[in-house]
Amino acid sequence: AQLVESGGGSVQAGESLRLSCVASGLAFSSYAVGWYRHPPGKEREFVAAIRWKGGSPQYGDSAKGRFTISVDNAQTTAYLQMSSLKPEDTARYYCAVGPMELLADPFNPLDAWGQGTLVTVSS
Repeated sequence: AQLVESGGGSVQAGESLRLSCVASGLAFSSYAVGWYRHPPGKEREFVAAIRWKGGSPQYGDSAKGRFTISVDNAQTTAYLQMSSLKPEDTARYYCAVGPMELLADPFNPLDAWGQGTLVTVSS
């Protein structure tokens, strides 16, 4: 299984970014995909999750109202649309796959993780 994130970068506060997570090597349709972030000096935290087949997403508190998770129809790419970015959103963002019921806790054993993409938000 392989997950590759992209779309990170340096932006100003208030701007938007869309992260992508391209998946290969597993029967992803039977899994869910989650986005996580690891801010400097802090623990990894859950951002959002959704089943590859779609359906109701879950969001962490920091993402509600500003971030949107989605998957493409081919079920090979997951996206995280981030709007109204704040300096505290600065982090390395990762995607991971696993059972939907495990994704809300970033310390649960998940099936695969990407290498991450760095997002830097300046004020």
